[in-house]
Amino acid sequence: QDLHDLIARRSAKTEAVKRAYILLAADENGAQHWNDTEISATYQVGLRTVERVRQRFVEAGLQRAVYGKVREVYREKVLDGEVEAHLVALRCSDPPAGRAHWTLHLLAERMVELEYVPAISHESVRQLLKKNKLKPWRVKGWLIPEASAEFVCAMEEVLDVYQRPYDPQRPVVCLDESPQQLIGECRASFTDSQGVEHIDYEYSREGTADVYMIVEPLGGRREVHVRERHTAQDWAAEVAHIVEEMYPTAQKITLIQDNLSAHKKAALYECFAPERARAILAKLEFVFTPKHGSWLNVAEIELSVLTRQGLPTHVASQAELRACVTAWYEQRNARASTVNWQFTTQDARIKLKQLY
Repeated sequence: QDLHDLIARRSAKTEAVKRAYILLAADENGAQHWNDTEISATYQVGLRTVERVRQRFVEAGLQRAVYGKVREVYREKVLDGEVEAHLVALRCSDPPAGRAHWTLHLLAERMVELEYVPAISHESVRQLLKKNKLKPWRVKGWLIPEASAEFVCAMEEVLDVYQRPYDPQRPVVCLDESPQQLIGECRASFTDSQGVEHIDYEYSREGTADVYMIVEPLGGRREVHVRERHTAQDWAAEVAHIVEEMYPTAQKITLIQDNLSAHKKAALYECFAPERARAILAKLEFVFTPKHGSWLNVAEIELSVLTRQGLPTHVASQAELRACVTAWYEQRNARASTVNWQFTTQDARIKLKQLY
């Protein structure tokens, strides 16, 4: 009767139902008694399977014959909350001398050395760290702004400028510069049959250069210039180029840049005649990003895009660097790639409220 009830049950597992049919067919006192060969052919199982089911019924009883060996569902938890707390505290501490950062294997070894656990694998360490959202192999670089009225004031000035509608007569232009090390190859690189480029580790230093990025976020226009160094005179030449050559007919140009010592209005008077310097400054509105607020300058974002998209691993000369950056910005200008800046002053007062 138990076997018939099991067969009629909808939630019963297929293997259990099949074993129930085998036992009923093998019953010598049943309505129809079959031998092992007939059972095997009817229910499409091996002869050895039929024999094992009958054997388990005789030796271990009905439950074992139908459901098999009952596995232990619960087991003692070795890594309890105390072990987890020790691991988290260890991960948040400084790594031992000679190691720059923690690794999974190092944490596992240290847990055993400190006798927190008799043994633990690096995979168990990984799972516990994942549970607590800790990843010892990751390092994030970030700028820590000072919570001051000076930072907030400069930040909100920049954010308000980015919210202005596009006006070709009053363009918003961002300016930034970045040093670039010139590196030459000692051995020529090659590409194998699978398209993988091979570059020798040995290289030669060919000096440095400075890359100046000029970008108009809403206009989808940028220019990149290469200079030997970063001085006040170089900055003045770039500013003059923006006013006189890039936007000669503009009524007013808002220039966003960082507040470096080289970015001084007086540099224009050092390089040009007073009349020309005054005319350039008359068309400019300077807006400076705060200290540790370079992320507010779209030109720095474009420099990052240039580094990832347009610069090869080895650039040996200023001429080669100039050719690379020119091809890159001309291509982006052809697509009129604009910048959709969405972080507003209202967002800053919510997300960066600790600065206020």
